[in-house]
Parts: sequence; C-alpha cells; structure tokens
Amino acid sequence: MDFIGAYSAGNLLFLLKGLMTTLFVAFIAIVFSFIFGSILGILRYAKIPVLSKVVAVCVETIRNLPLLLIIFFTFFALPEVGIKMSVMMAAVTALIIFESAMLSEIVRSGLNSIEKGQIEAARSSGLTYIQTMQHIILPQALRRMVPPIVSQFISLLKDTSLAVVISLPELLHNAQIVNGKNVNYVIPTFLLIAFIYFLVNYSLSLLARRLETKERSNRKSTGKTLPIQQQAGSEPM
Repeated sequence: MDFIGAYSAGNLLFLLKGLMTTLFVAFIAIVFSFIFGSILGILRYAKIPVLSKVVAVCVETIRNLPLLLIIFFTFFALPEVGIKMSVMMAAVTALIIFESAMLSEIVRSGLNSIEKGQIEAARSSGLTYIQTMQHIILPQALRRMVPPIVSQFISLLKDTSLAVVISLPELLHNAQIVNGKNVNYVIPTFLLIAFIYFLVNYSLSLLARRLETKERSNRKSTGKTLPIQQQAGSEPM
C-alpha cells in the first residue's frame, strides 16, 4: 500500500473533481425529482379518475425496477429511438425518473397521514379543495415528510455511484482511474472515498434524525390542530 503516492496533490485534486461531479449530479436530480415526485404524489392522492390510476401504474412500475436498468435504458436504449444524451444528462435523467417515483410515494403517504376531519372541516367552512390543500394539508404534510425525504436524498447521493457503468466522471469513476496508475493505490483510494461518502451521508443522516425528533416534539407539544381559519392564514371565501 502506498498512501503517500495515492494521496498526492494531483490524485486528491482529481478525486475532488469527481466529488464535485457527484454532488452536482445529485443536486440537480434532487431538485427535479422533488418537483416531479410532489406532482405525482399529489395526483395519486387526489384520486382523479383514470389519471390517478395511470400515474399509480407508472410509479409502481418504476419503483420496482433496478436503477441500474434505468441508467442503461437512458444511455443505450433511448439513442435507438433518436433520443441521444450525454453521459451526465443520461445519469441525471435516470436518477430523476427513479427518485421521482420513490418520492411520490413519500408525498402520497405524507398527505394521507393528515386527518380527514381537517379536510371536511375546511370544506364545510367554505374553502375550496385547492385552498384546503395549499393552506392546511400541504404545510402539515411537508413537515412530516421532511425526514423521509432527506433519507431518500441520502440514497440518491449514494446511487450516483451506479453511473460509473456509463463512465460518468464521478467520485468512484475517478477513483478507479487513480487505482489504474498503481496497484498499491487501491486500498488507500477506496478507504478515502469510503470516508468521503460516510462523511457526507452521515451528516445528512444526522440532519434527518434531528428533523424527525423536532417533528415528533412538535406533534406532542401542539396536542391539537389549529382552527381552520388560523391555519389558512385568511378568512374562508
């Protein structure tokens, strides 16, 4: 094992570039998967005839497919039908598709966790369905969804390493290139990237636990739900 050679300035800079790519891809995927996942989750929760069932079939299909298969599909299969993407775009697209399906279930479950009586009380007080969702259901559901959403984002960050199969220049890919220079670099390099993944993901895990603890304490301290008008922040129309 050659720790000194493996941790040379050039190798560390090269690994840092891989980490930046990993974080960039994860960030883009997180933003768009949260947007699309929220939309899909709300559509399933709303139980719109036909549309909700179609969304449910698509979501369940994607959730039960391995992410690696989706990555292969976006990079190798889509060009066969005229949709060509760069390595980074293919990786981001695959992650967004997969994570959107996973997050939609978290959103749907979060919405279902809100007591139905609040919806009935809001509607009977004169609020429309959209106003009820916007002012009463979504704010409460989002607070409950934060811990599992953060946990899913941790999984997404780790899943970026699967894009090594299509040569995305992320952390693991760059580590393999460093290892190719000298067989004595293998253990030091993998120990370093393992520490990096642990440091980033453990920090996010601590954040998720803190948010979950805060949410539980808020539920206990609140005891009961605020009046409809106070939650909505406006008089019913």
